[in-house]
Amino acid sequence: MPRGGKRPGAGRPPGQGKFGEPTQPLRVPVSRIEAVRGFLENRSQALPLYASRVSAGFPSPADDYLEGTLDLNEHLVKHPAATFFVRVSGDSMLNAGIHPGDILVVDRSLTPVSGRIVIAALDGELTVKRFDQRNGRTRLLAENPAYAPIEIQDGNELHIWGVVTNVIHPV
Repeated sequence: MPRGGKRPGAGRPPGQGKFGEPTQPLRVPVSRIEAVRGFLENRSQALPLYASRVSAGFPSPADDYLEGTLDLNEHLVKHPAATFFVRVSGDSMLNAGIHPGDILVVDRSLTPVSGRIVIAALDGELTVKRFDQRNGRTRLLAENPAYAPIEIQDGNELHIWGVVTNVIHPV
C-alpha cells in the first residue's frame, strides 16, 4: 500500500474534537500562532481603547491617542469556566437597569447572598430577580412595583443558577 493519502477509517471522526464540529487544516504564520490559540481558547478579541474620555456634559476636543486594546472578557468575565450569558425578556427588573433584550453576564461560581441579582429556576422556570434571604424566609424580589415579591414556600423547588455580574444594555 502506498504511503500518504486518505485511508478509510483513519483520523478522528468529524465532530468529535474540542469544538464539536468538523475541522479543516489552516496555515498560520508562526508569529500569530499564540494569538490564534488565545482567540480560540477564550473566544475573545481585543478592541481599541482610546485614552481620551468622552464628555457626558459639555463637548470637549477629542484627541486621537490610542491607549491600547481592550478585551471585554477581562472586564466582564472573572471566572470563564463558570460564566454564561442569558438574554432578558420581560420588565420585572426595570428599576435595576435591566431591560427586555439586555444580555446578562452570570457567574455560577459566586455564592448568592441577600441583595444580589440572581438567575433562579423556580419550579422549573427561569427568572431574574433580586435574592432576599432574611429571618428564615427566602424571597425573589422584582425591581418593578407592578410585580409582587415571590415568597418561596416549602413545596417550591428553587435552584440558583448564578449571580448576575454585569448587564449589557444596547442603546
